[in-house]
Amino acid sequence: MAGGNPFNRALDKNAANYTPLSPLSLLARAAHVYPDRTAVIHGDNRLKWAEVYARCRRLASALKQHGVGPGTTVAAMLPNVPAMYEAHFGVAMAGGVLNTLNTRLDAEAIAFMLDHGEAKVLLTDREFSATVKQALAKVKHKPLVVDVDDPAFGGGELLGTVTYEKFIAGGDPAFAWALPGDEWDAISLNYTSGTTGNPKGVVYHHRGAYLNAISNIVSWGMPPHAVYLWTLPMFHCNGWCFPWTMAANGGTNVCLRKVDPETIFNLIREHAVTHYCGAPIVHNALINSPAEWKAGIKRVVNCLVAGAAPPSAVIEGMQKMGFNITHVYGLTETYGPAAVCAKQPEWDTLPLEEQVRLNGRQGVAYHLQEGMTVMDPATMREVPADGETIGEIMFRGNITMKGYLKNTAATADAFAGGWFHSGDLAVMHADGYVKIKDRSKDVIISGGENISSLEVEDVLCRHVAVMMAAVVARPDAKWGETPCAFIELKPGATATEQELIEFCRSNMARFKVPKHVVFGPLPKTSTGKIQKFVLREQAKSAAAIDS
Repeated sequence: MAGGNPFNRALDKNAANYTPLSPLSLLARAAHVYPDRTAVIHGDNRLKWAEVYARCRRLASALKQHGVGPGTTVAAMLPNVPAMYEAHFGVAMAGGVLNTLNTRLDAEAIAFMLDHGEAKVLLTDREFSATVKQALAKVKHKPLVVDVDDPAFGGGELLGTVTYEKFIAGGDPAFAWALPGDEWDAISLNYTSGTTGNPKGVVYHHRGAYLNAISNIVSWGMPPHAVYLWTLPMFHCNGWCFPWTMAANGGTNVCLRKVDPETIFNLIREHAVTHYCGAPIVHNALINSPAEWKAGIKRVVNCLVAGAAPPSAVIEGMQKMGFNITHVYGLTETYGPAAVCAKQPEWDTLPLEEQVRLNGRQGVAYHLQEGMTVMDPATMREVPADGETIGEIMFRGNITMKGYLKNTAATADAFAGGWFHSGDLAVMHADGYVKIKDRSKDVIISGGENISSLEVEDVLCRHVAVMMAAVVARPDAKWGETPCAFIELKPGATATEQELIEFCRSNMARFKVPKHVVFGPLPKTSTGKIQKFVLREQAKSAAAIDS
């Protein structure tokens, strides 16, 4: 008998037993199984799954006619509108790669991304015409510009030669798209924030997009036909893969051009929203909204919160509102959420404070992410599960990026040792759950002692007057650096610097207490993350003046 594994002999992949994984198949199924169910709601506009499928095929056909094919980039500078949802399928149906652009970036950054990603087509909304016009004046190779002329926005200008609706009208609603020849083929391109130097282009593949779309359902426990409110920008990690998730779910997408608490509560009531996602800032805004805005919501709303470490006050506040909050964690390089703080049934019997502590951890790997652990990056050995030894969070698996576009050195560094290095410092608890302590660049070293900025922020956010807090290092002649707190107060609330310092002294070791407190609005990214690099510069300048 010939050698080798008998279970492989003459048992090969073929069209009957193997299909490349791609989220495109999820849309085709939704249109086939639920053709008449409402798929997308935008203002008074309603689209059924069969209609969305036809529109995506029209988009793919139109793009194909304009030269889009394998390896071609189509950029989108769009809010959460139907065209943005359709782009998540139509671009890939044409074989292209979707590059969703951060709508809050300046013209120089947008121009860089258009050139670096070699965009052949740009879908852009009138709202961003001023920025896009400047960016197009800077690019080396101008893409075909297609204007999304959304009736919900009155303003801006048309920059292209054709509107989106006219563009797709020229496409075939029965366009014969095909799955990728290889599930490793790129489906999207997402740029990192680029706070220092140019941003890096993170490349996703069809396999990862498909698996994370499904993992969102399984790891969150989403029931079929969820009603999902788009509080999360679709440009951010492709909306954490939820455009594809909602096709798999056969649910309803409720579009939202701009995060506004009163509008959010109105849409939750009007459409019986069951699910939404967002950064801590979104949840914080809802918690601190007037009671009359929250009235009349009669069903449980499920929400995901993500961030390096949402303050415990956010988790507690959402639970008190009656919203069922789940904490997830991930990065652009992991398709958005790749870890979840999986809730244990016995936690429900614990005091609220203990529930909040447990639910505030980054948790464990998503169902379809192969591995997540905490390692010493120098030795690549796992740290003890003692809740104290700090290491770096590492990921490994199918929902980890292909790598950085045109940046082999950064890709090699990110994957050193066979794991993706997150840059987040954390501990591993005895139950196997991970808890972030800080970003490596945000640790404050004062007099030789390491101080977690997140720990100080968490204490500050417990103060009744504090809406949000950000703590950074401030140069200090004696200690090297000390914590400096930037505070955004709740509407109508008051607090003094000394009051907050004393509050911290009563809740943590004295060497961790901020020596300076600055009040005012905190600078944030479009996804709600606080821009600490801006605050570090402010603290540095203030220290220089004082010295």
